[in-house]
Amino acid sequence: MREPRKWQVRLARAGLRGLLALPTPVKRAIAGKPVRVDGQELNLDTQVILRFTPQQQGTPPNFDAATARAAQRVVDLLVLGPEVTGASREDSSLPHPHGHRLATRLYVPDGSPTPSPLLVFYHGGGFVTGGLDSHDDLCALLATRAGVRVLAVDYRLAPEHPFPAAVEDCLATYRHVLDNAADFGTTPESVAVGGDSAGGSLALTVTHENSGSEVTRPAFLLAFFPLIGPAQDTRSRRLFGEGFFLTNDIMTTFANWYLPTETEWNDPRLSLGQDADLSDMPPTYFSTAGFDPLRDEGEQFAYRLAAAGVPVSLHRQSDLPHGFATTLGIGTRPREAVAEAAGALRSAFTLLEAR
Repeated sequence: MREPRKWQVRLARAGLRGLLALPTPVKRAIAGKPVRVDGQELNLDTQVILRFTPQQQGTPPNFDAATARAAQRVVDLLVLGPEVTGASREDSSLPHPHGHRLATRLYVPDGSPTPSPLLVFYHGGGFVTGGLDSHDDLCALLATRAGVRVLAVDYRLAPEHPFPAAVEDCLATYRHVLDNAADFGTTPESVAVGGDSAGGSLALTVTHENSGSEVTRPAFLLAFFPLIGPAQDTRSRRLFGEGFFLTNDIMTTFANWYLPTETEWNDPRLSLGQDADLSDMPPTYFSTAGFDPLRDEGEQFAYRLAAAGVPVSLHRQSDLPHGFATTLGIGTRPREAVAEAAGALRSAFTLLEAR
């Protein structure tokens, strides 16, 4: 897939913003009747975008990772919101025990004291797409709204690097941050972990793998619409697996690239099954999306955390689809939902500091 020229992207983005700036009655006329599923009504701006987005049924024969990444980069450019200011950005890289280096981006809110809390954030993208740039606005908004440092991690992607490469990278970067906390302007006891979608899955794994020790356990876990396991059979996957951006077909394709053989499917670093001990997990905030095939598995996992005695806050953004956290240019609702999560992160660290 050939990526569009910069002027084409600017023109398309201007058209999108103009479309979303139309009066509500006009947008309703364009979008058609409200979409109501499972007692929820889809956000109007999202429905307008869907009206102009071809919903592919099945992946084409020549669909590969390069095509997926190019398509996702176009989407990322189109849905960018206004530039998030109020935080500095510093690109760097961290060493990995296997010899390679991992690109990172550190966000520091203006006027942030040293030391101050830090969120290690893992981007979504089905373990196949995404990176530092795709989640730049989200990480900057979390940093400025929560008043915390954010370290975004660019882990290796499938199919070039299948499971457990991403898990190994994310575990290594988290441990590196703990061992070198002062270099990031924080302290080991003030490090949280977060992510969205596939990155939410990685954040869960990193948290669970380090929850057996008070020394290494993250202070807080923040997850946007996390993937809990590759072979879930839930009502939301049946209700929203077609027609709302993320499809079951795409998830299956990406899962096959990430997990080329079935031997990995039950690995505890991938899927925390019913027998997993969750009692040592830290306080957690889950933000799910109503029109998301991953909705139910994320919420069910939040209930499991609560049953294990973990302080957990679950907020369903019932009118939004999967991926809303990186669509900050689509109306106001995605930004409001991210700001809500940032508020939970700020509160968590305020309570931690008060102890």
